Parts: sequence; structure tokens; C-alpha cells
Amino acid sequence: MQIRELTGRERQAIRRLVKASCANYDADYGCLPLDGDCYMFYGVAHTNSALCKYFRRAVMPLAPELERIFNGGAMPDTKPCEVCGRAFPLNGRQAYCSEKCAAIGRRKSVADNVRAYRERKRECNQLTSEKARYIRDFRHENSIPDINRREGQI
Repeated sequence: MQIRELTGRERQAIRRLVKASCANYDADYGCLPLDGDCYMFYGVAHTNSALCKYFRRAVMPLAPELERIFNGGAMPDTKPCEVCGRAFPLNGRQAYCSEKCAAIGRRKSVADNVRAYRERKRECNQLTSEKARYIRDFRHENSIPDINRREGQI
């Protein structure tokens, strides 16, 4: 059986299923046997992680598509992370497998954008200085000498 992270839609489906069908869940108290939050909402990160036994035996059969996922069938399409290359399930426009990779990708993207901006500014400054030099040389070559200065009269 392959271990993989659940997609957002799968997590939503689990949450809906627990709220609607789990006899151990109460909206005011959470999970009654645990006397706190239901860890099906927060603790399920991989398909092989600890599942509530009651949920697995009594509630999961109500959603055959989720049961198939947890029993090792029907892997959704995956794509590689742009930073680390690890495969993760498609989930909308998501490009990174984790928040850590997303932060690295953002830093790299911002650095690339700043580098490109500085290069454009450098090119613009070079063109401006070349243009100023060209204008100065043009004025110098095509200027009419001042007669008073030539003859030493001020």
C-alpha cells in the first residue's frame, strides 16, 4: 500500500462524513470517547495514519470512494513538486507538495523577479548614459565656436 497525503477534497469529505454519520461525534463536545476534538479532523495526514476504529468500521463504508482510497485503491493523478520533485496528488492549481516547499518557491520567485528588475534598470541606465554621451558629443561636434572666446576677448 502506498502512503500519500490526502487531498483537500478528501479531508472535506471525511469531515462531512464524521459530522453527519459518526455516533461518537457531538457538535458541542467533539469526540465523545476522547472527550475533546475529533482527531479525524486534524490528525489524519496520510492514508496509513491512525484512524478511529469506529470510523473505519461503521462510518467509512458509507462512503465507498473514501474507503477505496484508505484501502489502497484509486490513487488520484499526481505531479512532481517544483522544488523537491516529490510526487503529490493534484489539488487545483497547487504547485508545491508542502508549505515548506511553497516558501522556498516563493523566495526563489521573488529573487528571480528582483534580479530581472535590476537587470532592466541597469540596461536602462546604460542606455541613458550612452544617449547623454551621444548628445554631448553631437553638441560638441556641431557647435559654433564663440567668436569672443576665440580671440581672447571676454
